[in-house]
Amino acid sequence: MFNKLTSSARCALPVFTALAACVFAAVPAAQAQAQAYPDRPIRMVVPYPPGGPTDIVARLAAAEMSKTIGQSIIVDNKPGASGMIGAEQVARSAPDGYTFLANASLQVINPHIYKEMRYDSFNDFVPITQLADVPLVLVVPLDSPIKTIGDLVAFGKKNPGALNFGSAGSASSQQLAGESFKTVAGIQMQHVPYKGSAPALTDLVGSQIQLMFDSMPSAMPFIKSGKLRPVAVTTRKRVAELPEVPTIAESGYPDFDISTWYGFWAPKGTPAPIVATLQQHAAMALKQPRIAEQYAGLGAIPVGSTPEVFAKYVESESKKWEAIVRAADVPKQ
Repeated sequence: MFNKLTSSARCALPVFTALAACVFAAVPAAQAQAQAYPDRPIRMVVPYPPGGPTDIVARLAAAEMSKTIGQSIIVDNKPGASGMIGAEQVARSAPDGYTFLANASLQVINPHIYKEMRYDSFNDFVPITQLADVPLVLVVPLDSPIKTIGDLVAFGKKNPGALNFGSAGSASSQQLAGESFKTVAGIQMQHVPYKGSAPALTDLVGSQIQLMFDSMPSAMPFIKSGKLRPVAVTTRKRVAELPEVPTIAESGYPDFDISTWYGFWAPKGTPAPIVATLQQHAAMALKQPRIAEQYAGLGAIPVGSTPEVFAKYVESESKKWEAIVRAADVPKQ
């Protein structure tokens, strides 16, 4: 039959054979690369300053992961532009598993706030795992006259324009919680964005702003030290670490239910075996009793989902936050 082939077809056979050989040779090469991973330190980019909730939650997990993955995971804080500076750096990094992103739910909120972004929050990343689910807590300075949600609403209506609430940055879950609350409560509050929770909390302690809906990992140390007073939590149920603190829902706004979460992402194109390796070591870290205890003390609930489950969760959360942004009438920036 070979003799019946045209001359052009006979010429094409060696080319096809060579291409096939290259393809099949690439498979074990990719497998070998994944098996050798990691052979040098890994960089975890946190797009906020040190001491914020994302930094705290991710840093605890990374330290534990370093013990089992065989290489150091170096935390690289790259704050600015509501987390977009650090996220863009990861999106532009080589997809080799040596750079990954630790971010909050802001990763899926930003596209609904900003008209122009230099990267695609969904298509430029590969989800690795969800680290934790975390309630927000409304905190005020210790000398504030606001002790309950009722006090806050009464003060806001009596003193229009006198309330300034801080956040970890524009488009953050902290901002959206404040925007949502002022909408349902019918009061005026001015948003003051910071480059992370840590500087916002510092100003709150100094009474330079009046309140903040903050993530529990960063707020809890201030609450435990007596520097800030918790007024209410933003989830439907009370949280174990603050059992005496009521929810906003039980304080007269039954539909109010907002929380935040944290996760890991790799640059698009990162090989699936490498993504799986990072997820497996993250999941192992989150199962360690000391991590569970530390997370519990911060009000964080460890997750450790698979990349597939996390991808579906990211998609559903994007839709949820889009609805929250629309309901709070947050303008595009």
